Amino acid sequence: MSKDINKSGFIALIGRPNVGKSTLLNYMLGQKISITSHKPQTTRHRILGIKTENGVQAIYIDTPGLHSTAKNAMNRYMNKTAKNVLHEVDVVIFLVEAGCWTKEDASVVDKLKQVKAPVVMVVNKVDTVKDKGDLLPFIKDVSGQYEFSEVLPVSAMNGEGVERLEQIVADLLPEGPALYSEEQVTDKTERFMAAELIREKLMRTLRQEIPYSLTVEIENFELDTSGKKEILNIGAVIWVERPGQKGIVIGKDGENLKSIGKQARIDMEKSFDHKVFLNLWVKVKDGWSDNERILKSLGYNDEGC
Repeated sequence: MSKDINKSGFIALIGRPNVGKSTLLNYMLGQKISITSHKPQTTRHRILGIKTENGVQAIYIDTPGLHSTAKNAMNRYMNKTAKNVLHEVDVVIFLVEAGCWTKEDASVVDKLKQVKAPVVMVVNKVDTVKDKGDLLPFIKDVSGQYEFSEVLPVSAMNGEGVERLEQIVADLLPEGPALYSEEQVTDKTERFMAAELIREKLMRTLRQEIPYSLTVEIENFELDTSGKKEILNIGAVIWVERPGQKGIVIGKDGENLKSIGKQARIDMEKSFDHKVFLNLWVKVKDGWSDNERILKSLGYNDEGC
C-alpha cells in the first residue's frame, strides 16, 4: 500500500435504472469496468472501481438501478444490493437525468433519508439538453428534494463537470491510508468480467424483452501456453428461461450468436491483453430469474462493500 495516500474511502453511485452510473464510473477510471447499454437493469451486481491519484484513493461502487417495485427474485436481489451499499460508504453520489424527475427518483430520495453519509446529487446527461436555459429551474427544483452536500450538472458521456465532481468527492472523503494497491482498479475477477462483457453484447444486440430473461455463466477459463502464442480459452453458457428465447439468442443461421461472440471476444482481448478463443452455448433454465436458489448458484449473492 502506498504511504503517499492521505485520504481514502468508499463512494456509492446510486440512482434509478439507466441514469448513467456505469458510464460515469468508466469515464472516471478511464477504462471499462462496468458494462453499459441503453436498456435499464444492465448492472446487476455491485461493481468496485478504484481510482488512486493525487494522494486520494476513491473507491467507487457502481450499483444496480433502484426499482420502486420488485417483481421477481432478480429485482429484489438488485434492490437489496443497492440499498445495502448505502449504509456502508463514506459518500453517496445520487444520479438523476437532466430534465427528467420520476417517481423512482423520489423513491431513491426516501431511502437516502436513512443515510448518514453526505450525498452529492449529480444531474447527468446535460449534453442531451437542447435548451440549457431549462436546466436551471430543473436543478433548483430537484435541489429542494433533500439536503444535498452539492448539486452538480455533468455529462458522464463527454466528461463535462466530472473533474469538479471528483474534487468534491475528494474533499468529502475521510483521512486514511490506501485500502487497495495503487495498481488495482477493480475487485472483480477476469472470469466475472468475461461473463459481463458477453451479457453486455446480448443487451445491445437483442431488441426484445429477452435481455432481462438471460444471464451468463463461465464454465471454462484457461490460459493455454502450449503454442507460440498464449491463448485464453473461454467457454460460456447463456441461460434463458424459455425454449423460444433460445432461438432468438441464436438468431437465423446462428447470426446473433456469432455477432455477440465476435464483439465480446474483441473486448476481452483488449481487457485481458491476450488472444481469446471463445465458445458460447445457449441453454434453458426455466424460471431462473425468480428462483433464489438458482440465482445464488449463478453468482447472484448478497454483497456489501
